[in-house]
Amino acid sequence: MEQIIRIGMDTSKNVFQLHGVNAVEQPILRKKLSRKEMVKFFEKAAPTTIALEACGGSHHWARLLGSFGHEVKLIAPQLAKPYVKRGKNDAADAEALCEG
Repeated sequence: MEQIIRIGMDTSKNVFQLHGVNAVEQPILRKKLSRKEMVKFFEKAAPTTIALEACGGSHHWARLLGSFGHEVKLIAPQLAKPYVKRGKNDAADAEALCEG
């Protein structure tokens, strides 16, 4: 499998949408995972940069993902919004966070 260099993650109560790119910025990961699946995925994943939209629960996820060796960047919502290229949905938000 190709090396993922960055992942944008859109969070919600129960579903986490992931969008990951390789070194040449090509999308190689698009997944929708439950909370439990997401934690297992990142426990096993090679350390990478993960971008999350800053919100009430994002600090919890940043600490947890950081404990797995990932570098987590919290993005202010107003800074991620300009990157959304099409209709607002979880997948589009994850892609925008990955680019942000």
